Formats: sequence, C-alpha cells, structure tokens
Amino acid sequence: QVQLVESGGGLVQAGGSLRLSCEASGSISSISAMGWYRQTPGKQRELVADIDGDGSTNYARPVKGRFTISRDNAKNTVYLQMNSLKFEDTAVYYCTADLPNPHSDLARLRYWGQGTQVTVSS
Repeated sequence: QVQLVESGGGLVQAGGSLRLSCEASGSISSISAMGWYRQTPGKQRELVADIDGDGSTNYARPVKGRFTISRDNAKNTVYLQMNSLKFEDTAVYYCTADLPNPHSDLARLRYWGQGTQVTVSS
C-alpha cells in the first residue's frame, strides 16, 4: 500500500504565494515521475506540472513562469511553489506518484493523494 498526503493549501490573496507538499509513504521501493493536477467544479481535471526521475520538468501553459515543481527523493516528497497566484488558480490540487508495476517491467502504477484546497481571493 502507498499513501500520498498533500499539505500547504489554504486561502491567499491574489498576487500571493503558497507552497504545497506531498509525501508518499508505505511500500515504496522507488518513484519515477511525480506531479500535480488540479480540478474546479465544472472543469476537467488538468495537469499542472510534473517532474520525472532525472529532474526534468513540464508545466501547463497557464502556470508556466509562476509555479515551480521540485522533489526530495530521500523524503519521497514533491513540492509545488506557487507565486503570483491568480483567481483562476483556485482549485483542489492533487499530487501523483508513479511506482513500478510488480507484474510488468514496462508499466507503472499511478497513485493519487486526497487533494488540498487552494483558494485565491481579491
């Protein structure tokens, strides 16, 4: 069993900053990619950013230049630093971690956290 727990969400004014954390625990041998998604009622869940095992990053266009994803492999933790927050960043943010599939050398298993609310106000 693998569990992912997000923290750091909350209420912030437009232009402010928050840092989200997500720690994976349980039966973990290694983690390849980790990432962040977000979802608002009435919208599809969308990728915010991800980071692979060698540190390569990918960002959704709306957050590029404002958000930074990073990871600490020793702590099995991924972070999302969010600066210059906008109202449209308001959402529930979910973290993900991809782990080896015990039945396949070519596939991975994706685990999801429960989510943390980020609300940006004016």
